[in-house]
Amino acid sequence: MLTALSAFSYRRFSLYMAERHARSVAETIKVGLTESMINGTIDKRQQFLSRVASVPGVLEVRVVRGKAVIDQFGQGLAAETSRSDDIERAFATGKEIVEVVAADDGPIFHAVIPYIANDQGIPNCLQCHAVTNGTVLGAVSIDIALKEVRHEGLFAVAFVSLIVFLAALLSLYLLRRMLNPLSETAEAVRNVTSQAVGGNFSGRIRQTSTDEVGEIASNIDKLMDFLEREITRIQSRVSQLIGQRCDQGGNQLVLTTEMVDSLVEASQFKQAIEEDQTKHEIYRRLGDVLERKFDIKRYSIYEIANSKNRMTPMLVDGEMGASCRWCDPQILVDASFCRAKRTGHEVDAIAQPGLCTMFRPGAEGDTHICLPMIQSGMAGCVVQIVVTREEAELTRLMVPFIAVYLREAGPVLEAKRLMEHLRENALRDAMTGLYNRRFLEEYVSALVAGSQRRKSPFSVLMLDLDFFKQVNDTHGHEAGDKVIKTLADILVRNVRSSDMAVRYGGEEFLVLLLDTGAEDALKVAEKIRAEVEATKIPLPGGMLQKTISIGVAEYPGDSDTFWQVVKFADVALYKAKTTGRNKVVRFTSDMWDSDAHY
Repeated sequence: MLTALSAFSYRRFSLYMAERHARSVAETIKVGLTESMINGTIDKRQQFLSRVASVPGVLEVRVVRGKAVIDQFGQGLAAETSRSDDIERAFATGKEIVEVVAADDGPIFHAVIPYIANDQGIPNCLQCHAVTNGTVLGAVSIDIALKEVRHEGLFAVAFVSLIVFLAALLSLYLLRRMLNPLSETAEAVRNVTSQAVGGNFSGRIRQTSTDEVGEIASNIDKLMDFLEREITRIQSRVSQLIGQRCDQGGNQLVLTTEMVDSLVEASQFKQAIEEDQTKHEIYRRLGDVLERKFDIKRYSIYEIANSKNRMTPMLVDGEMGASCRWCDPQILVDASFCRAKRTGHEVDAIAQPGLCTMFRPGAEGDTHICLPMIQSGMAGCVVQIVVTREEAELTRLMVPFIAVYLREAGPVLEAKRLMEHLRENALRDAMTGLYNRRFLEEYVSALVAGSQRRKSPFSVLMLDLDFFKQVNDTHGHEAGDKVIKTLADILVRNVRSSDMAVRYGGEEFLVLLLDTGAEDALKVAEKIRAEVEATKIPLPGGMLQKTISIGVAEYPGDSDTFWQVVKFADVALYKAKTTGRNKVVRFTSDMWDSDAHY
């Protein structure tokens, strides 16, 4: 663009200078002819015109007379009367004609400049010419060669173009030197940040300068160092928390974020189970995690009673209290057969098929992973996950995250089990293992509500050993304790699991027979009385036999108040004692004296 502009400008300037040159020549001729007329040498004007035509650059100069001059002074020289179209236009319009015409030797600047008569100046035209102001007296035709000017112009334009080209090359070179570090840094930043978005923070930028660009590279490298160091540290901490080294493949940032999210969810899970009331709620919540978060449909959660070497299925495939489904039932009676319980280590039958001989697959291709839940240094629970071959690898990847939940649930479950154990001990008699009176007080509301809901009666048996004080006085308290324990065993054997035997105090016991009317309760009571009477208790000094007296009352037949029914059963017991002992007495209304003190 600069070259084209230079060429255009030079052309305009050349034409302008040619025009000025032509005007100067025309004015010189005008002045020369005027002087020749004044001095009387007008007849020698041809020599003058020839000299003017010899000026460098001027090819031809010709003066043509106008009609008024011819009429006044005659035809003049032969060349002065020759007319061409452009001269005719100049005479007709009185205006200059300038144009560039092509010739064999190159372009020519051709100008026709008319001489206009006026009465201005000294001398004025009207002094010699008998014409009016504005009359065209004549015209001068001038041809100026442009070939040399064009050559010079081309050279100038070429020179300018060369200078511009060289300047552009130099500018590009300098600009490249200036921009190369910036572009290289920008490309390096793009690559490094792209890697960082993909979770790879090992990329670095080569610092090539100490200016702002170098500072940018240095700061980016510091940022990548920080991110790589911190992400690695977070991964290490998370790996410690989940108990397994994190896989170094894939997007480390996304992987770390997912692991942290899982830990947060596990922490929320722990908070939730800590607020659960019973261990059964925790098992249910743990099952929900396996099903909803990890999409595991087949699983078993076993609780281990290490003191009894027993395992109990708590949750099987989402069903609470279901029977053993994926293992040999032998593990329920002898927990040492369970490899996970025995070793306290994960049992991965996916990696090692057939590792556990107790596993019972439901279909061809089924395999399993068993994860022990460590409590107080021993396996307190075992979570068994059953999967197909197609699900196996994905399940193995999920195991570390499942283990986090198990680790969080372990101490809470242990605490809940301990609390239940302590509560159970608080509600049971230490000697006999039967429930105590405190338990009865807590259980009354549920007992009565259940009976009312089912519209079914229950019976209360009040039992008391006959002449028990004589046993302690004669044989000692150890013998008395043995008699008490023997009676407790008899009671447990003669009532259903749904019934309840309570040591009410000393040698006095209470039995609750659920969904049982008074008539059936009398039969149970009589069975108990007979077995007690027939039981021989070995003592160091010989055999001891005891009898028992039993009072029976019914709810709500005798009273719609539980403690009143207990009082009625106690009244019936008192009646049995006072009428000979070793008998069963059913409460009747005539036994109750509202004024008596019982």
